[in-house]
Amino acid sequence: MRSFAKSQAFLARSQQVIPLGSQTFSKSRTQYPYGVSPFFITHAKGSRVWDLDGNEYIDFVSSLASITLGYQDPDVTNAVRQQLDESGVIFSLPHPLETEVAELICEMVPCAEMVRFGKNGSDATAGAIRVARAFTSRDRVAVCGYHGWQDWYIGSTARNRGVPQAVRDLTHAFKYNDLDSLDQALRAHPGQFAAVILEPMNTTAPAPGFLEGVKALAHQHGALLIFDETITGFRYANGGAQALFGVTPDLATFGKGLANGYPVSAVAGRRDVMMMMEEVFFSFTFGGEALSLAAAKATLTKLKNSPVTQTLTAHGQRIMTGLKSTIERYHLQDVFSTSGHPTWSFLNISDARGATAFEIKTLWMQEMHERGILSVGTHNVNFAHSEADITALLDAYENILPMIGEVLSQGRLAQALRCEPLVPLFKVR
Repeated sequence: MRSFAKSQAFLARSQQVIPLGSQTFSKSRTQYPYGVSPFFITHAKGSRVWDLDGNEYIDFVSSLASITLGYQDPDVTNAVRQQLDESGVIFSLPHPLETEVAELICEMVPCAEMVRFGKNGSDATAGAIRVARAFTSRDRVAVCGYHGWQDWYIGSTARNRGVPQAVRDLTHAFKYNDLDSLDQALRAHPGQFAAVILEPMNTTAPAPGFLEGVKALAHQHGALLIFDETITGFRYANGGAQALFGVTPDLATFGKGLANGYPVSAVAGRRDVMMMMEEVFFSFTFGGEALSLAAAKATLTKLKNSPVTQTLTAHGQRIMTGLKSTIERYHLQDVFSTSGHPTWSFLNISDARGATAFEIKTLWMQEMHERGILSVGTHNVNFAHSEADITALLDAYENILPMIGEVLSQGRLAQALRCEPLVPLFKVR
């Protein structure tokens, strides 16, 4: 049985100086059951990570889907090392890399005619909303999916403490694959919406005509359409979900896999809209930081020259097909299901057989960690994952899922857990 003693001791130390012991909510103790989980990773290579106790894992979190090529990809690492050794990190004027990476994005992404950089996905979505508001001279925003920590979005979720009510009132959520819910929101405040922003896909594929319908409704009401491609960009296809589904938004935001884990994000879109960036204030001291841009240039170049997204899709399809087969073979459809795109798929867990989804997920995570698989319920495939890694994941499912089904049917879940179950948190997808 694996030990997590060092992780737990370091968590106690960390929580003395960092709320939740982590800079990122999705990496914190809220997501991992205490006693059966690692809390700190010391190093990573390819598809593997090692925790503070020395335990090795095949990582299907891929740093919240920001790792597309694999940890320490040699092409990216070499580009960063060369930039550091020969040129430097940040300068008193723009570095040519800013233009070079912007040109690559414009070449690859259908909507991209101009580009501005940030550091996080939240920077990019907030920048896109500010530009849309300035361009349309309107304030309200319709949202669907997750769009970051900034006030304009997070105020519309249950995690809204600290966000003024006046800001919260300007954001209106609508349902994915439900054009009527968007139409109702837009009609309730005619002439007041600056933008409709959504993740073009997360857990569910777009119904035929849905994305086209969202674009038509947005434009009918004088609003801009923004695709939040923080995850889907450079993962679903080289041009993002907009290229895959053939629907071009006015603006799009990118982050995560843009630089294979280095901190850079982007707002891209129509030239006339993006020119408003000269009027609004969207500016960062580190917006043109050169190491991350060198990583982005190397990442985008590799995406163009190697079958990255095709390989991610093939590996992910094997995961989804194998997982679905295991669920059906052991008659576990009332407990488990799978959804999403092959490159970013989900194991869905339901309340079932007298247990809550969070209790079941806790047991599932306990057993996955014991078998050397790191996952929080998603399969964020990267280019370094091998066929053997996919086999190991499917073998773990083949062992764990029927065991969980048996435990649930016998009412023994509490006895099977070696920890307290996870508790529900706010949900955005």
